[in-house]
Amino acid sequence: MGQAHYSGTYWSATEASHVIYESRLELSRVLYADFDPRCARIIAQPFHMTAHVDGAKRRHIPDYLLLTESGPVVVDVKPAHKLSDDKVAFSFAWSRTVIESRGWRYEVWSEPPVAQLENIRFLAGYRRGWLFDPEILATLDRADLHGVTLAEAFATVPQFDARLVRASVFHQLWTGRLATDLDRPLASEHVLRRVP
Repeated sequence: MGQAHYSGTYWSATEASHVIYESRLELSRVLYADFDPRCARIIAQPFHMTAHVDGAKRRHIPDYLLLTESGPVVVDVKPAHKLSDDKVAFSFAWSRTVIESRGWRYEVWSEPPVAQLENIRFLAGYRRGWLFDPEILATLDRADLHGVTLAEAFATVPQFDARLVRASVFHQLWTGRLATDLDRPLASEHVLRRVP
């Protein structure tokens, strides 16, 4: 009550543990990182940076460090309408300089597309791998799901309970074994792609 931000913890499949966030926007960034199969670690408030900039000692704690296949990515999360604020822009500019001098990538992350976020948030409900029957997942892996619709994929393996198959297809979308267009609300006519 009375907090300026909505903070909490999110159970991350990537970490197999909880990751903290300090706002709904930070939670969104954690969801995206957790959904990305190229991301191996999600570390909240990873370090305290101190630098002398323009004759003054500056301090900053980035929001996240993502360890990815292509190297470390340091992330600051800020609403788009605040990016033009001089203090914010200055802080992010010197942070970028310091981080990129190490050969790491630096990212300022703001609001994602609404439909995409809602789809990823929905699929996150299927992120806990131990809840899915390995036999159903293996059968779906062997099925030719490339180019079929979601509705067709749900009916591909009728020997199993349809509800479990549906959940398993969503789990495969979460894990990246299947892909589809997430830029519009998920619907039964969405076409699937098999990811090699």
